[in-house]
Amino acid sequence: MGKESGLGARFFVGGYDLSGDIGSLDNISSPRGLLDTTGIDKLANERIYGTKDGGMEFSSYFNPDTIAGGQTRNGAHVVLSALPTADIGVMYAHRATLGVPAACMIGKQLNYDPTRGADGSLAQKTSVQANGYGLEWGKLLTAGVRTDIAATNGASLDGGASSAFGLQAYLQVFGFTGTDATVKLQDSADNASWADLTGGAFAAVTTAPGSQRLQTGRAATVRRYLRAITVTTGGFSSLAFAVAVTRNPVAVTF
Repeated sequence: MGKESGLGARFFVGGYDLSGDIGSLDNISSPRGLLDTTGIDKLANERIYGTKDGGMEFSSYFNPDTIAGGQTRNGAHVVLSALPTADIGVMYAHRATLGVPAACMIGKQLNYDPTRGADGSLAQKTSVQANGYGLEWGKLLTAGVRTDIAATNGASLDGGASSAFGLQAYLQVFGFTGTDATVKLQDSADNASWADLTGGAFAAVTTAPGSQRLQTGRAATVRRYLRAITVTTGGFSSLAFAVAVTRNPVAVTF
């Protein structure tokens, strides 16, 4: 795989697919704090890592559309101007393709700043700052927005090898009709025999929109192949969602 452009990307905020209203991703950052630990016997600074952080800044077009019952398609103005005080999940996907890079975080929306240009243009700047976990790069476990109309086993993603330090996963739920549905992760050593990943089930979905994050045990073995499945106890007729996963190659602490 060679160099690629940013064409065909997707951007999800709190269970809303705003891809068509986002003009640019101005910044996707995952900075690390540094602690100065220089001893008096040293001739240069010594530093160790401190806290991790994350942020996304993006520009959107003014779209005030509200579609009753179609929460996944509300315009960017309706979604972003609400300035929620609760944490929101944000996900950038490089393409609407299984396995592409995805940047995810849970954070606080800091602003919603419209600018009306002299040429008549109307655009908004928005920033989201990570809260608790920083920003994590992983891979998309669904081909963009996936819609299941019943319990379904999703396509698998080859991780190349098993890993021994657990994972984190992010869920965006865009639309839901039914009683309940649960999105779960399964792993496999051979892409044929599957088992539920311990700690890999999101909370049951009963409404939309919404977003979630989960993390498995820090020393959990994750076998080579992963997939996202949906299950239900009371039944559902439509679940539109996206999942991204970050498999840890080394020990990670939050």
